[in-house]
Amino acid sequence: MTTLFIDADACPVKDEAIKVADRHKLKIYIVSNGGLRPNPHPLVETIVVPDGPDIADQWIADRAKKGDVVVTGDIPLASRCIENGARVVRHNGEVFTPDNIGNQLATRDLMTDLRAADPFRQGGGRPFSKADRSAFLNSMETEVRRALQDATG
Repeated sequence: MTTLFIDADACPVKDEAIKVADRHKLKIYIVSNGGLRPNPHPLVETIVVPDGPDIADQWIADRAKKGDVVVTGDIPLASRCIENGARVVRHNGEVFTPDNIGNQLATRDLMTDLRAADPFRQGGGRPFSKADRSAFLNSMETEVRRALQDATG
C-alpha cells in the first residue's frame, strides 16, 4: 500500500500534498519535532518526534519504501529514501531520482563548504512562488501514480 510521508518542518505545500493523497486515498504521515497543529483529516496522522538533529528524517527514512512518496527539501533524507525505493518530491516540484541525487548531494556539500569559508556568502534563494506550487502539484500527482504502480508491480 502506498503511503505519503511529509517532512513537515518548513514545508509550504502540506495542504497540496494532502489534497493529492486524499484523491488517491493514501495514508499520510506528517512528521515534525513539534509546533504543528494536528490535521483533522481522517487519512492524516501527525507524528511528533523528540527534539534533536535529524530525528524526523530518521523516522521517515526508516519507514519509506518502494511504492511510497516522500515530500522533503532535505537532500540527505531524499537520498536515503531513494535508496529504499521511495519516490521523492521537493516543495518546488523537482523530483529527486537515483540519476540526480548524487549531483544534488555534491552541490549541497560544496555550498556548505563555501558558506563555511565565507561568512558573508549566505543562501536564501528566491521566494516560493505560485509557479512552484503549481509545479509541485503536477509532480506530486505524477509521482503518486508512479508509486501506486511501483506498489503493485
